[in-house]
Amino acid sequence: MDKYPDQKRAVQYLYPPTDPFDTRMVEVGQGHRIYVEQCGNPDGRPVVVLHGGPGGGCSPAMRRYFDPAIYRVILFDQRGCGRSRPHASVTDNTTWHLVADIEKLRDLFGIDNWTVFGGSWGAALALLYAQAHPDRVARLVLRGVFLMTPAELDWFYGGGAGRFWPETWARFTALIPEDERDDLIAAYHRRLFSGDLAQEIRFGRAWAAWENALASIHSSGSSGESPGDYARAFARLENHYFINGGFLRPDQHILGNMDRIAHIPGVIVQGRYDMICPPAMAYELARRWPGAELKMVRNAGHALSEPGISAELVRIMDRVAQEAA
Repeated sequence: MDKYPDQKRAVQYLYPPTDPFDTRMVEVGQGHRIYVEQCGNPDGRPVVVLHGGPGGGCSPAMRRYFDPAIYRVILFDQRGCGRSRPHASVTDNTTWHLVADIEKLRDLFGIDNWTVFGGSWGAALALLYAQAHPDRVARLVLRGVFLMTPAELDWFYGGGAGRFWPETWARFTALIPEDERDDLIAAYHRRLFSGDLAQEIRFGRAWAAWENALASIHSSGSSGESPGDYARAFARLENHYFINGGFLRPDQHILGNMDRIAHIPGVIVQGRYDMICPPAMAYELARRWPGAELKMVRNAGHALSEPGISAELVRIMDRVAQEAA
């Protein structure tokens, strides 16, 4: 019998939340300390979870996609966000610092290779880590694919998504003078890094609200106001990465290096109506990746919590566990 007969009720199939068996702050260099937790089975199959953003942070809900009797789940807050310190810092905070941090954690925990599970920005980071360390990745499980390309940034910050949500887009752009609206990432950057804490929080909340409002297929086009500290860190980190193109040289872009991980098996779970990361990139990624299986989830947007996406991810991780048994 199908374990997931009704995707609208899929949340009930998430595993019960489990408390970590290990939490710690890990010194990763350049003055950064990152929060790390492990939960599930200490002797289980290792899986590292890469959160989105950049700047989103991990949450207890992310533990619930893995059978705690089978998986050893490692979650961490990337540099500058969540419980990592210094908070909201963009100094020595680049894609390649994060790739090095992931590898440092693998070595610290004595793991030979592991499954890498990431969504949105976490999907991009997972792919870049795999391309840098292909011998350390047993499998990739990706959701809501983002590849840090100019086209994706232009879609979300250049008016593409705004054509579907004009009233929400109007709120996002209204804070910026008309003569600066041709480059909203740069315009927000000036305000998010102004040195005026109140201004940084105000524009951080507006930045976060635009993204949060479009995350779910059931969105009304508005979202609650995020806590100031969270919104400021989230917005500063995202903006820092986006204005720098993810710190990727032309020869480091993900699609151009898929030959490095052609042998690694993976699954891509993509919401058909994802307004933040449209399905075209997931499709192109799968087209260039012989080892990938693409799962398009109907009636789903971007969020990890979308019922259809949650059901598919639990199904995949259960299947992986069975294959390895």
